[in-house]
This record gives sequence, structure tokens and C-alpha cells, in this order.
Amino acid sequence: MNYSIFEVFRIGVGPSSSHTVGPMSAAATFLADLGRLGLMDRVARVVVRLYGSLALTGRGHATDFAVVAGLMGEHPDEVDPDLARVCVEDARRDHRLRLAGRRDISFDPATDLMMLKSEFLPEHPNGMTVEAFDGAGTLLHADTYFSIGGGAVMDRATLIASRTACGNGHGQRSAPCSFDHASDLLKLCRERNISIADAIWQNEITYQDAAATRARLLKVWHVMRASLERGLETEGTLPGGLNVKRRAPSLYRQALKSSLTDDFRAMDLVSAFAIAVNEENAAGGRVVTAPTNGSAGVIPAVLNYYIRYCGDERDPDAQDETVIRFLLTAAGIGMLYKKNASISAAEMGCQGEIGVSCSMAAAGLAAVMGATNEQIENAAEIGMEHNLGMTCDPIRGLVQVPCIERNSMGALKAINAARLAVMDDGSHLVSLDSVIETMRQTGHDLATKYKETSLGGLAATVVYC
Repeated sequence: MNYSIFEVFRIGVGPSSSHTVGPMSAAATFLADLGRLGLMDRVARVVVRLYGSLALTGRGHATDFAVVAGLMGEHPDEVDPDLARVCVEDARRDHRLRLAGRRDISFDPATDLMMLKSEFLPEHPNGMTVEAFDGAGTLLHADTYFSIGGGAVMDRATLIASRTACGNGHGQRSAPCSFDHASDLLKLCRERNISIADAIWQNEITYQDAAATRARLLKVWHVMRASLERGLETEGTLPGGLNVKRRAPSLYRQALKSSLTDDFRAMDLVSAFAIAVNEENAAGGRVVTAPTNGSAGVIPAVLNYYIRYCGDERDPDAQDETVIRFLLTAAGIGMLYKKNASISAAEMGCQGEIGVSCSMAAAGLAAVMGATNEQIENAAEIGMEHNLGMTCDPIRGLVQVPCIERNSMGALKAINAARLAVMDDGSHLVSLDSVIETMRQTGHDLATKYKETSLGGLAATVVYC
């Protein structure tokens, strides 16, 4: 399957792409189906059941909020998070839900939004069913959805069909630079004498025209940078009960006060940038999946540092070209993980989030540093190789500890990976394709308790009262 850039970079809200953005989108899709079937005005009750990882960490990942907001007609890329929270709280209190923003139906959180923590649907760990009933209790419509990572959602029939399509070669999007593996992409680029960014661009403009693609890419960067700036300015304590203090403003102030010759200044600034984004994410703010919410800080941190301190920020046109080349290259690498493994922590553990974002950021940074395609592929490989086996074990199911600091670590590793790659000729022993396959196998071998369930690792050993 060929992917769009905007299936890798989605504008949404925190704290989780798979647990917040995905379920909200699934609820919106269900409403659209009700409208298409002419059933909307007959609905008196909607029942949602969450399974597996969606249930186990649903409270901490705001899945309950996302589902209700989605049923009220909100979409992840447009929702006002603060206003939506007020509306959802009103629905919980009044036991009334304004379906699709049009009319009120009954809603009891205890019976209409169930978290089945001990049940997993066989197709994917992030499963949910939605059912609509009329006033007599007759089932009008039902569907099952899976949040497959990075905010992407498929219903059961589509998921099964997509797996069949990938297996037999049918159902793929037509693209002028079609590729399945990194080796394919490198070969194609050599034959056509183009960069990885050029190949991704040529594919993307078959989905929409060049001007629209450029505008959407720059909008993605605007949202990334806005979340970073908000995080650097916002003090206080994050919601959820862990009483985690926002540290990005303090880290940033300390970094700015340090001497320009301080060897640690760059590290401190990058850390502040990454933590700023993910503190915003943890607070439920607007972020960009890159490729997920839990890893949303890595790419903005690396790109923001490069633009501000390594590029020429005074030239807007040059800055835009840097942003576009970075994001195109990073998206191309992200597509390889989506094609050949997964970016869902419920399937892969945190290696599928921070590991992938680190790999993407390393490739993007290498590209804007003038690296060859072979060096870019090497940077991406290094970025993942040293994140293999990372578990997803959020304390209390919140996207806070250890998630926020991991974005800082991922950003710094990405810079290191890019630097190692550009200081060599691009030849290396382990290919990116090999490391992606290793990640996939490692993810499958990881025990379920280490994959976004909060049943193992830090979530189990750290006692918080």
C-alpha cells in the first residue's frame, strides 16, 4: 500500500494518536455511516465497547473523552480541545449527549461506554465496537473499528481487506515512485537521479496538486511549531493525578542563559523543545502525530533546532524549503515502517513510536544537511537500531512517565544518528530493511504487558500513591 505524507503527519489532539485521535475518528466515521444510511434521526442510544489496550489505558489516554467528543460530531484536526472537554463533562453529568451536534440522546457512561480490559479482539489490540439503537431498543447499525497507530482507523472489513490486498499485490494506490522497501526506494532514486524527498513529493502530488501539498506541509510545520512554543511558555502541573510538573519552560530558560560556548547548550535546547511538545500532548493540546502523539516531540525538536541554530532563519523561503525537504524525507521513512511493521505501541511497544520517530528525524536531518540517499538510509537505520526492544509501560496509563522524557532521548539520538551517517560514505553492515524487520519480530515477541497496557514494566514496579 502506498501512503500519503498526511497519513504519517496528522493534525490532532493529545494525549494519544491511537487512543485519542483514532477513537474520535472512528466515532465520526460511525456518524457518517448513520447519515449515509438515513438512520441518524431514529437513533436514541449509542453503545461503545473498548477492548484490549484501548480499555486498559483508555482513561489515562483520554479514550473515553475522545469517543464522546467524536459522537458529538468533533473531528481530531478541527476540535477545540478545551471547549470539547466542557461539552463532554456536561454530557457525563446530565446523561445527555448531543449526537453529531444535532440533537440530544440519552447517555449513561456506566452502560454506554464500556472498557472491557480483559478482552482482546483477534484482529488488533486496539479494538472498539459501536452500536446504535432506536427508542424501542432495536439495533439500527453496528460496526467494529481498529485504531492501528498514528491516528489511522479501519473498520473490520477494511482491515481484513487491506491485509489481503498487501498480500496479493491488489488494491494499491498508483504512484509514479512506488516502493515497498528501503532497497526499492534507493534503487529507484539512483535510476532516476533524484532524492528521497523528490520521490515522496512526486507520489504526493498525484493525490493533490503541488500548491496544496506545499501548503499542507507548511501547515503541519506551523502546528508542530505552535505546540512547541506553547509548551515552552506554559507552566503548571499536568492533568491525570501523577502531579507531573511542566519542565520545558524552566529547561528552556536555563539553556538560553548558558554560554554560547557551553558544550551542552545544544543538547539542553533540543531537550526543552522535545519536552515542550509532549507536555502539550500530555495536557491534551493540539499536536501533530509524528508519526504518533506519544512521539510527537522528536521531529519538531530536531527540525526547530536546525532551523533556528543551523540554518538561516532570516530567509523565509529557504526556511520553507528546509521544512519541506525534512518532512518529505522523514515521511518517506515513516511509510516504510507502516508498510513493513507497525507504528502502534499496542503492537510494537515504544520502539514503534519513539524508535520510528527517531529514525524519521535522523533521516530528515541528514537530508537537510546535504546527505546522499545512502547516508539518509544509514541515518534512519542507526536511529532505529538503538531503540530496538523499547517497551511501552506508561505509569497509570498516562502519556507522561516515561513518555515525555523519551522524546528528549529520541531527539538527541536522532541527531547523533544523522551525524554518524553524514561523517561516513553511507555504506554499512545493517540495512534499514533489516532493522525494520527486526523491529517487527521484536514487537511480536514482546509480552503483551509491555505493549501499552500499563500491566508491566515501570507501570507495574513504580508504586504511586
